[in-house]
Amino acid sequence: MASPRTVTIVALSVALGLFFVFMGTIKLTPRLSKDAYNEMKRAYKSYVRALPILKKMGVSSILLRKSIGALEVACGIVMTLVPGRPKDVANFFLLLLVLAVLFFHQLVGDPLKRYAHALVFGILLTCRLLITRQPEEQPPEKRILLVNGDEQPLAHEAAPEKGKVKVS
Repeated sequence: MASPRTVTIVALSVALGLFFVFMGTIKLTPRLSKDAYNEMKRAYKSYVRALPILKKMGVSSILLRKSIGALEVACGIVMTLVPGRPKDVANFFLLLLVLAVLFFHQLVGDPLKRYAHALVFGILLTCRLLITRQPEEQPPEKRILLVNGDEQPLAHEAAPEKGKVKVS
């Protein structure tokens, strides 16, 4: 039986991966939703206008939107399908991407309802990353203390609980 930690990580990975594949695809093509695609085009134009350094670096709204969309799709696929360490790397890149998008929303003065989803998915990405970074707990019977080369159970496990008598 899989541990609750493993189930949580897999569920978050698949859900977040599919969400970012969907959102990245909307940024790249109007096939899923023409209205959402046009809204993305408008939003990214306002981001580039609000941050003139991007224009000086030669980054157009189209390039910014397509770069972010492609990164979301790629990282979403990794989060959904690829096992192991690459998921953590994709999670980290998506978290940086969400932070950048939150910065853009703040920069243009968008209301909270326009970027609430980014906040929620940023929190979920952070939770997934924190859960994967925590070490697995060993089962209680495997925890031992070596004393003079002899294996002994840890003190709090060897002693009976207060008010209870240990019967052998």
